[in-house]
Amino acid sequence: MTAIDETSPIQVVAVSVPPRTWRSDWRAIKVVWRREIIRFRRDRLRMITSLMQPLLFLFVLGTGLSSLFSGTDAGEINVRTFLFPGVLTLAVLFTAVFSAGSIVWDREFGFLREMLVAPVGRWAIVVGKVVGGATVATFQGLLLLALAGLVGVPYSPLMMLLVVAELMLIALMITAFGVMIAARIKTFQAFMAMTQVLMLPMFFLSGALFPLNNLPAWLTILTHINPLTYAVDLVRRTIFAFIDVGPAGQQFVSGVTWGDWLVPIWLEVIIIVVMGLVMIRIAVLQFRKA
Repeated sequence: MTAIDETSPIQVVAVSVPPRTWRSDWRAIKVVWRREIIRFRRDRLRMITSLMQPLLFLFVLGTGLSSLFSGTDAGEINVRTFLFPGVLTLAVLFTAVFSAGSIVWDREFGFLREMLVAPVGRWAIVVGKVVGGATVATFQGLLLLALAGLVGVPYSPLMMLLVVAELMLIALMITAFGVMIAARIKTFQAFMAMTQVLMLPMFFLSGALFPLNNLPAWLTILTHINPLTYAVDLVRRTIFAFIDVGPAGQQFVSGVTWGDWLVPIWLEVIIIVVMGLVMIRIAVLQFRKA
């Protein structure tokens, strides 16, 4: 047996951490984005189940409401066509939020700690998560957009390009909202409860399922302060710009008004972009405290 000399000096191995650069931050964004895409691609059950709720709203609720409004002025516009922009937003909404919820899973299983100690800016992790979740949510919206012809929406190339661009902006805003919530929540059960409490009222107050005109004053105020209202209205006005609904149908697609002033499309785009940037900023600040 060899004796151990306790008086001998202990060798210390130096560990060098590479300095942070914009290249490392950019690489971190790509890695996090790619991880979100791989997780979604491998979870085919998630792809299918994420489409079930929008399809139920579109074909079951839409068909039921069509029979209810038949024979009235509202019957001149296809109710499923009216619901289609809101259902598109719904598909993007829940896919984006659940993608953001992967942060909570990463925290529970310790993977988030490994990302946070990496020599990259925490803003890069947030941006990667937001862009990855928005990409997945936009793809889910594209699957539903492929069914446009079944509800009377034309396959106009220009309309499709505009709607896809709008869905990408909406997906970025909603994913940023989900990341902002998930940044400080410890368990996935608490995250699911929080998103149900917040996202369902936002969806029902967005005008996705009913016109925004002739509402009570209190309900009008709630719809106007809801950022999802401008997202749904943006997609609806883009789609119905390519559909002739007649004079009677115009009241159902008249857009969001502040008093007697019709909010223009360009302002709705600015509202969505600004809200997305603000939520990303808040999420970054939350991550710095994590």
